[in-house]
Amino acid sequence: MQLGLVGLGKMGGNMRDRLREAGHEVVGYDRNPALSDAENLADLVAKLAAPRAVWVMVPAGVTEATIDELAPLLSPGDLIIDGGNSRFSSDGPRAGRLSTRGIGYMDVGVSGGVWGKDNGYGLMVGGSDENVARMMPVFDALKPAGEFGFVHAGPVGAGHYAKMVHNGIEYGLMHAYAEGFELLEASELVTNVPGVFRSWREGTVIRSWLLDLMDLALTDDEHLEKLKGYADDTGEGRWTVEEAIRLAVPMHVISASLFARFESRQDDSPAMKAIAALRNQFGGHAVQQAG
Repeated sequence: MQLGLVGLGKMGGNMRDRLREAGHEVVGYDRNPALSDAENLADLVAKLAAPRAVWVMVPAGVTEATIDELAPLLSPGDLIIDGGNSRFSSDGPRAGRLSTRGIGYMDVGVSGGVWGKDNGYGLMVGGSDENVARMMPVFDALKPAGEFGFVHAGPVGAGHYAKMVHNGIEYGLMHAYAEGFELLEASELVTNVPGVFRSWREGTVIRSWLLDLMDLALTDDEHLEKLKGYADDTGEGRWTVEEAIRLAVPMHVISASLFARFESRQDDSPAMKAIAALRNQFGGHAVQQAG
């Protein structure tokens, strides 16, 4: 299957590689000419055969501008997929605007970070049954092998909503590991904190991929002394808490983990060093070096 892919950064570039390895033809565009297969968006569209499918994989702050620039270049019957971390409430209006041009729209929440090229990506899709069926060869190539890692979550907006909740849960899980790390570091009895985390990777009820990544971080930096305890947030945690308030859903853990990130910008703590390390491990997010 042929696909246009806009945005070839940490995730988009790896997605292009994974799709090509599965036999799909991918024409990628990035503002960095060293990464790009096309000179600009017009050139990207010209290289695709109608009906076209173009996956936009850019930061949320530039998604709207990118789609607004792309839409006039497309034709009725073409399809735009937003795989970035857009706010779900933007999807419905965006789909409505595109439909006046006869252009379809889907939103896809994508999880997997910098490891997705080898492990596959978790995909949460919002859109019509028809468009989901059309793009299933691409989804099958991107997802992990087996029955898990893909869901058609509902109509347009559902994919980004599911990804928002996914990231809210991620906040809470990371902070639980981080608080455990801080307590172990403070203990007079435990002398091998990295070994404790490593031992939990098999045979325990708290084993997870995040725990595996925590082990990797501690192998590289036993006391996380190389990091500053600063962790940014990209928006999904805030949106999750806002939805909990709107729907009157108690959300103690996720809201507390979000507020802890705010606190990290004021005080340097061992727990927030662990959050910074985990974000760097699974997503390649930038970290601030100590000192």
